[in-house]
Amino acid sequence: MSIELEPEDAKLVTLARAARARTNTRQGAAVRDLDGRTYAAATVWLESLSVNALDLAVAMAVSSGAKGLEAAAVVGPEDRVIGLDAMRDLGGEGLPVYAAEPDGTVRTVKHT
Repeated sequence: MSIELEPEDAKLVTLARAARARTNTRQGAAVRDLDGRTYAAATVWLESLSVNALDLAVAMAVSSGAKGLEAAAVVGPEDRVIGLDAMRDLGGEGLPVYAAEPDGTVRTVKHT
C-alpha cells in the first residue's frame, strides 16, 4: 500500500529520486524550507568524508539561509531514515519525513 501525497510533498520524493539516480548511491533526500525552496542531495561516501543524504540536504538548506523546514523525503531501498536530528534542529518537532522506495512509492512517514 502506498501513501498518497500532496503535490508539494510528491515533488520532494521526485527530487530525492533524481538525486539518488544522478549519483547511483544508496539514498537520496530532499527538504523544503519555510519559503517553499527545495534542496536535494545524495549520500556522499568518500575516503575522507561521509555524509548521509538527509543531513546533506539540511546542510544545503542552512547554508542557503533557510530559517526552518516544512517536510522532507528520503528515497532508498531500506526503511532506515538517518538525519532526523538535523531536521529537528532546523525545523522542530513533528515534521513529516516521507520514506520512499527507489520507484517513488512512499512506504512510511516518519516524524522528527
